[in-house]
Amino acid sequence: MAILSKIRDRSMFLILIVGLALFAFVLDPSSIQQFFSSTKVNSIGEINGDAIDREEFARQVEVYKTQSGGRATQMQAVNAVWNNVLSEKIFQSQLEKAGIVVGEKDIWEAMVALPDIQNSPLFKNEVNLFDEEKLKEYIANMKDEADAGNAQTWLNWLATEKSIKQNLERRAYSSLVTVGLGASLKEGERDFEFSNTKIDAKYVYIPYSSIPDSLGMVSKGKIQNYLEENSKRFKSEATRSLQYIKFDILPSEADNADVKKVVESFINDREEYSNAAKATVKIAGLKNTSNYEDFLNDNKSDLSIDNSYKFKNQISESISDDIFGASVGDVIGPYKNNGYYKISKIVETLKLPDSVKSSHIIVPFAGTTRSTSTKTRDEAKKTIDSIFRLVRYSKTKFAKIADEVNSDGTKGKGGDIGWVRKDQAFSAGFDKDFADFIYKNKAGSIKVVETAFGFHVIRIDEQTKLQKVVKLATFSRLIEASEETENTIFEQAETLASNLADGKRIGDLAKESDYKIKSALNLKVLEENVPGLNNQRQIVKWAFNSERELNDSKRFDVDVNGKRGYAVVVLNGKTEKDGLVLSSDILLKIRPELVNKKKAALIIEKMSGATLEEIAKNANTTVRSASLVTLASPLLSGVGNEPKIVGAMSTLKIDKVSDAIEGEKGVFVVMVTKREAATELENYNTFRNKIVGKVKARSYQLYNVLEEAADVKDNRSKFY
Repeated sequence: MAILSKIRDRSMFLILIVGLALFAFVLDPSSIQQFFSSTKVNSIGEINGDAIDREEFARQVEVYKTQSGGRATQMQAVNAVWNNVLSEKIFQSQLEKAGIVVGEKDIWEAMVALPDIQNSPLFKNEVNLFDEEKLKEYIANMKDEADAGNAQTWLNWLATEKSIKQNLERRAYSSLVTVGLGASLKEGERDFEFSNTKIDAKYVYIPYSSIPDSLGMVSKGKIQNYLEENSKRFKSEATRSLQYIKFDILPSEADNADVKKVVESFINDREEYSNAAKATVKIAGLKNTSNYEDFLNDNKSDLSIDNSYKFKNQISESISDDIFGASVGDVIGPYKNNGYYKISKIVETLKLPDSVKSSHIIVPFAGTTRSTSTKTRDEAKKTIDSIFRLVRYSKTKFAKIADEVNSDGTKGKGGDIGWVRKDQAFSAGFDKDFADFIYKNKAGSIKVVETAFGFHVIRIDEQTKLQKVVKLATFSRLIEASEETENTIFEQAETLASNLADGKRIGDLAKESDYKIKSALNLKVLEENVPGLNNQRQIVKWAFNSERELNDSKRFDVDVNGKRGYAVVVLNGKTEKDGLVLSSDILLKIRPELVNKKKAALIIEKMSGATLEEIAKNANTTVRSASLVTLASPLLSGVGNEPKIVGAMSTLKIDKVSDAIEGEKGVFVVMVTKREAATELENYNTFRNKIVGKVKARSYQLYNVLEEAADVKDNRSKFY
């Protein structure tokens, strides 16, 4: 009854909706279907009328990101998947038109021929030859596992099959197209003539650089007119340009002083009230503690314990003299280092080499790292002791037994581990017991050492010169902005954003507060990087919102390389797809052309006269000569590449002075004095084949042409 009551209450609203729907149906019945259809909403785009499902696309994006190991950003994954889908759809339509079908037999033969398949031990028989039946058995097992619920390996295999099929299809299509590319004998003859007809000429040349740039400047209006007259050349993608002011959340001087004071309080013992003991207790400071790992954990150091030994050059120069001048037990600091305040206690001093060369023989036992041995620990110890007695005084026996016993990368090398640097030896990836022996004993020492990998006979072969090292226990606290500092910076950003919303100009506000304005020019709709702010897809999406207008502004929270802050952004430039709005990129292309055209007009006024000599005299220059010039190599000595001028030389009448010709680097007046035709050949097949080779070599451009011709609707920017 309650539902019926609500329907009655909203009866006029329902009547209005139904009425509008019926009215739309009368006007266009298909509009009802479109109104309720979710096809458009769920489409990431269309390629030649074929919609791409948004959910399936999103699934592929997540798969791509997973396969990249998290290295691909969201937009990198989106763009990679889009390109794959686009390529697949475009080729698919062409394959259907061409009637190209790749069968299972073709795919199988291509798969069997793969080197990875041929050489895999999984598919070798008893005589170490590839066995096709073993491959079939392997595939059948994968399918059974997929049916049992473990589908990932099977899905990867299907993806490989799909990739092979696509490669075969595209290769077949490309081959068909390539077969159709060719050239006639007449084209071969013309190519021969281009390369071998030699031209001698005289000319007057005045470079554009002879006219000052100030005389060649053109107005923005003329540039805009030129842009419109050549619209096909300069149609552009949609872009947005931004100005922004960045506010970094950085600690103030007061924040620095507070952190320093806190760190300093951990040097000496302190008294604190303990709720557990119901009394004041004494807590050891770094100076008097002996369990350094517990001390750092209990007092919440921002950096964990570092048990490595440090040479002087491995410690910050600002503090290294103090540390190496101190004694064991001394505490140095507080000092600032890499964004932290620190105090360091000298725990140990030694003299160690920088690098050690050593050799080993290893006997692992059951349970040791990366071991498949079934030996017990006692059995392994007995074996290694026997080996030690044999090799202790003989390098020859050591090398021979190492090659027989070792199963690691030193096998075949006489057990030689090579040189190991101190930072490698005392890193997390190197065994501590092994490192301690080779660094804390002299060259020539040999001993049985137990490590996480088993028992070793280790021999120290060589060491570099001993140097003093220190081991430090360091308590650290990150220097961060306080809540008060953060609030102050936030208020500054909010005030700027509010003033911009009230219609004030960013340039004026920046001048008042001494802010630095940065620019991000011509951002494209699918970009994610904003210069100076890194990955800020949120800002690009905001700029391309259909409701966004010039001079709109907004404050954004940003994180640049782990450093938080705010960016107050103003939209100050828009161009739409295929629009003709003058952008900085287009201006860079157009302006030099128009400047040279204006300079050419000024130069041509000087180039008066009936002969080259008169023209040269009036232009205050000289007559130059060119000899043995060809169309294949249109170089003029002292000028450079001038294809337009040499092209004119190939058709001008002999001994006739040309009109002024605008070239790449200046204006020319030319007179051809001799044109030596190429010697006729009986057959031009060689030159035809050369043209065919060049044309076929460009078949890699096939996909670009197909993509350009395809009807593509890209909706990615609406969803990502």
